[in-house]
Amino acid sequence: MKLYLVSLAVGLLVGVIYALLDVRSPAPPVVALLGLLGILIGEQTVPLAKRLVAGEPVSLSWFASECSPHVFGELPQRSKADSSDGMDKG
Repeated sequence: MKLYLVSLAVGLLVGVIYALLDVRSPAPPVVALLGLLGILIGEQTVPLAKRLVAGEPVSLSWFASECSPHVFGELPQRSKADSSDGMDKG
């Protein structure tokens, strides 16, 4: 979760700097995000194609272990202290 908050804070800082310099961001936010998503998905086509060309099977478990972590990053997980106190924080 800390990684996401740092990323958001840096993005906000860049936005403030852009506003202070009176410049617009290089691309509309949705276009930029779709471009980044395309890059991440495109990067996964190479290992997938290599595996297919080598004649190796492409299973869901392979995809989940090799491709998903790169696209989604390490997702936040509950710490042991949070799960052991017996209270659900939402």
